[in-house]
Amino acid sequence: MHTHDLSRWQHQHIFNEGNPVAEKGTRAVMWITAVMMVVEIFAGWWFNSMALLADGWHMSSHAFAIGLSAFTYAAARRYANDPRFAFGTWKIEILGGFASAIFLLGVAAMMVFGSVERIFSPQPIHYQEAIFVAIIGLLVNIVCAMILGNAHHGHGHHHHHSHDDEHNLHDHPHHDLNLKSAYTHVIADAATSVLAIIALVGGLLYGWSWLDPVMGIVGAVLVATWAKHLLIETGKVLLDREMDHPVVDEIREVIETKGDPDETKIADLHVWRVGKDAYSCAVSIVTHSESLTPDEVRQKLSVHEEIVHTTIEIQRC
Repeated sequence: MHTHDLSRWQHQHIFNEGNPVAEKGTRAVMWITAVMMVVEIFAGWWFNSMALLADGWHMSSHAFAIGLSAFTYAAARRYANDPRFAFGTWKIEILGGFASAIFLLGVAAMMVFGSVERIFSPQPIHYQEAIFVAIIGLLVNIVCAMILGNAHHGHGHHHHHSHDDEHNLHDHPHHDLNLKSAYTHVIADAATSVLAIIALVGGLLYGWSWLDPVMGIVGAVLVATWAKHLLIETGKVLLDREMDHPVVDEIREVIETKGDPDETKIADLHVWRVGKDAYSCAVSIVTHSESLTPDEVRQKLSVHEEIVHTTIEIQRC
């Protein structure tokens, strides 16, 4: 058995590269969201508007979740050189994204509960004040989305790309799932703001008070859908469910030589993600070749630069 070990510099560069632009952007969005949350809660109390008050507390959950994303960036950076993390601290960020997705599901549940309650127990709404503050909230969410969007593109332009990226684009290997979770919270809040504005305008112009809770339920369904998708993406990484990734087939194509006199087959293969676009693999090979070495196998695998750590075992027939 032979293990391919990375140098200390390579280990830090690949597994602990971090995303300082995203961390800075996420922290800024956290504070902007927190300020808007306070404004909405105060406006709801001052104008005696339950709609604004509820939206303010709803925004508090987003502020907390985005703050969690900022915290995970800081934690991953703080422990980046801790040798107890075998493959670096990147998965701290993924864990933050997973937790944020759970918060999104909680937000969706609260939206459904509040909307159903409003259907059976309608409350008077101060439409003009509520519309004004909802528009401000939408503008704030647009600004926050632009900040996080620039953070994603700014990091992506400096990211390493392997020559096989065209095969892996459908899996979006360069997506920062922690950043995506924060972005999803902002987009979810923007979407609910749009639905709230539509409902409030309908209530103001046509007296459709029922439209407000109905739009709340529609928004909850959208938020829950986004949360489910984010849970699946982050869960795959946390549970190392990567054996359906295209890189697995690429490893098999490189190593196996069926029909050759020195036929080589893979008896056991395990592949898991250890960075944004970095993978580790442990492979057991059965071969008729007397000369095949782990270094030769590793040389063949080197064409796929996303494979950064390999453990190779060769059994000869």
